[in-house]
Amino acid sequence: MSHLIPFVKMHGAGNDFIMIDHHDLDGVNLGPDRIAGLCHRRTGVGADGLIIIGPGSSPDSSFRMNYYNADGGEAEMCGNGARCSVGFAHHLGLVQDSCRFDTQAGLLDGIRHGDEDIEVRLTPWRDLDLEIDVGETPWPAHHSCDTGVPHLVIPVDDIETVPVMEWGLRLRHHPDFSPEGTNVNWVAREDKTGHFLMRTYERGVEEETLACGTGASAVAVVLCRLGVASSPVHLQTRGGDLLVVSVDMEKKALRLRGPAVTSFHGEVWIDE
Repeated sequence: MSHLIPFVKMHGAGNDFIMIDHHDLDGVNLGPDRIAGLCHRRTGVGADGLIIIGPGSSPDSSFRMNYYNADGGEAEMCGNGARCSVGFAHHLGLVQDSCRFDTQAGLLDGIRHGDEDIEVRLTPWRDLDLEIDVGETPWPAHHSCDTGVPHLVIPVDDIETVPVMEWGLRLRHHPDFSPEGTNVNWVAREDKTGHFLMRTYERGVEEETLACGTGASAVAVVLCRLGVASSPVHLQTRGGDLLVVSVDMEKKALRLRGPAVTSFHGEVWIDE
């Protein structure tokens, strides 16, 4: 038996997602293999991840975001996915211009500043380490921070010459981050604008993505703690868009703002 499932394709600064209302699943179970198939860029819809919007766990929560990486595995959080979820929930009539919603990492707050301009308050960061030792690499300094999911942050002089696939795969599986692994981010200052350029190798996608919201947040925390940036931090993603991260060092509070864009609507057949 087959089911025709509607979806919306969205992206947050190039980080793209398949968005599904849980009502439209009508009892269909999207297991890891089906999710990975839908996210496949040649044989599926194509996306960095899939998000199912369902009911919140309490009267204070407007909805719940369940996020799955492109490999089909469920992940704790996704910053750009959270921003897109606010936009999608507004499309479904679940929220107005402000909301609170559930994620596996905890409750988040969302604000719509405009149709495609969305901000989320992330959970407090933890496990900030400015002197982590990952062994010999081409770069002198390595830092780590968990902003809902773990991130490694590496400052570089030239963002364009970074061998992202080679070192991303290697560091993503470093023993210090086992068993789940880590995301890997490189960051460099852009002198003309004062913005910071970043690139990310994302676990679960297992390749470079055009943007990463929790990665941008981890980079912002590290830069502020190192004293080379002040809040709000403007980060230009590989896709060319800007993410703005507000950092409160005392409260460990983070706000992530940027574009959340609907690319297209579609339908897909799912076989039981």
